[in-house]
Amino acid sequence: MTAFRSDGYVRLRDYAVIGDGRSAALVAADGSVDWLGMPDLDSPSVFAAVLDPVRGGRFLLEPEEPYTVARRYLPGTNVLETTFTTGRGSVRVTDSLTLEGCGTLGPMRELQRRLDGMAGTVPLRWSVQPRFGYGARRPRITRRAGVPVVVAGGDALAVCAWDAGEPECADQAIKGRLELSQGRQALLTMPFAHQEPLVLPTRSECDARMEHTIAAWNGWSRERSYEGMWRDAVLRSALVLKLLIFAPSGAIAAAVTSSLPEHVGGERNWDYRFSWVRDSVFTLDALLRLGCSAEAHAYFWWLMHATQLTHPRLRVLYRLDGGGNAPERTLPLEGYRGSRPVRTGNAAGAQVQLDTYGELLQTGWLYAAAAGRLDADLARRLAELADFVCAAWRWPDSGIWEVRSAPLHFTHSKMMCWVALDRAIDLCERGLIQGRGPARWRLARDQVRDFVETRCFSSRLGCYTRSADSSELDAAVLLGLLHGYARPGDPRMRATVDVVGGELRHGPFVDRYSGEDGLGGTEGAFLACSFWLAECLARTGRLDQAVALMDDLVGLANDVGLYGEEIDPDTGAFLGNLPQGLSHLALINAACTIGSVAGEAAG
Repeated sequence: MTAFRSDGYVRLRDYAVIGDGRSAALVAADGSVDWLGMPDLDSPSVFAAVLDPVRGGRFLLEPEEPYTVARRYLPGTNVLETTFTTGRGSVRVTDSLTLEGCGTLGPMRELQRRLDGMAGTVPLRWSVQPRFGYGARRPRITRRAGVPVVVAGGDALAVCAWDAGEPECADQAIKGRLELSQGRQALLTMPFAHQEPLVLPTRSECDARMEHTIAAWNGWSRERSYEGMWRDAVLRSALVLKLLIFAPSGAIAAAVTSSLPEHVGGERNWDYRFSWVRDSVFTLDALLRLGCSAEAHAYFWWLMHATQLTHPRLRVLYRLDGGGNAPERTLPLEGYRGSRPVRTGNAAGAQVQLDTYGELLQTGWLYAAAAGRLDADLARRLAELADFVCAAWRWPDSGIWEVRSAPLHFTHSKMMCWVALDRAIDLCERGLIQGRGPARWRLARDQVRDFVETRCFSSRLGCYTRSADSSELDAAVLLGLLHGYARPGDPRMRATVDVVGGELRHGPFVDRYSGEDGLGGTEGAFLACSFWLAECLARTGRLDQAVALMDDLVGLANDVGLYGEEIDPDTGAFLGNLPQGLSHLALINAACTIGSVAGEAAG
């Protein structure tokens, strides 16, 4: 591929991601690190050129003459390998946020960029342009033992260069040039410290950490149990999911980035560096299916801890440290290709979204099935959530898509209220939880189903609609099948799958919904919805259609197997934050389900 940067920006699909379980960086195809939050994934950025190429900061590394690019992840890892080829030779760059040894999380944060001369001789340039605090904090550059060090408040980073040219400090940047010949190697390492001593590593220590990082990722990948269809895509999605896990707490972020637009130039730009209760069922299901028992256990208990702080009400999303406060504010950045506002925090956290109660009860139900038991305090809390739903299901809400228009009686929300009560009843019947009695839950469950079947199904359209008494459509109602509100043979749900596939689908792309949402502009096709449709097709007996759709969807990933939140059906451009956890979760679960259905059909 040939990478082009227009007005300082590259295409969103030209980004790869690297991470270490605490933070993550976006690396463009032209070798520039354009996004990195430090010390944590949800911290203010050090590099944010993806949102503002002038004020955001970046770590540039590229040949000084025209080049082409080929990229891949080292097999079974989240270590990125980029090969630049010029008219005079080629060079390979290996990028990683390295891991410390002994399986522990120490204070060290380190970005490594290893350069290997592969053929001929290639002239390269590099430039580290840190801009702390989303570009708001002016850096101060000094030298320590001859090594350039950048300081801003309690944050500091160094640029250690071995055989990579003599670093020069100018214009709030640290720069260098080199010529790399075949068989020669150079190394650039950027250690980072936050309110702690900055440790300058030796080259041998850096080399050892890189080798340990590759081995650690390989070891984790070998433990994954999936051997079905689209295995490469599933395992890459599993590695993406692992990158999104915030190791200190077990939380899983929705995405690495903030404010990448759903429509270029529009206002649909949100901070996704939080963990959504909405995603919990998909997450736990995928982790269990992939044999990630340790990650599933850590995530579940983080979720239980976070939601306890607001019990019995649920926040829509929680910070990665478990806090529920996520005030939304605007940053003075240009935005990706002029897409403003640029936001940090997310006001959707304060919305009422009733589907979250169903997702949390379903997650608890899945965990209980895997563990065979429930902690007594947890059982009590799940019962209290079911009690809460008995009254709350009648409320209008903002729905799974977090509309910023007036609350409505969204069909998906009501379906998930039914799921919440149904799972509580089942857990009670198995003696795993106790409450005021399943009789009250059964009565409320029947009332919810009556509401959905009489108010949320259109005889004229022949499907479940977006909200009560409306004629608008919503792909989220497909989750009624995936989460157990309806069975595969249910004629209404089967008809809904057909209508969603006929009206909201365009080729492999599926729109989220029709109708207003309180925001201006448009958006792309939401990738998770396409994977949900593929899974629903398999569950309703249309296996050939499901496989064909999955084949198309797997082909939509970028060159290193990543997905954003949305895709523009007309151009194939990625839209929204990336890599998007929900897209990769939906791929994993759809592939597993389709493989299971195919196995049953073959048997």
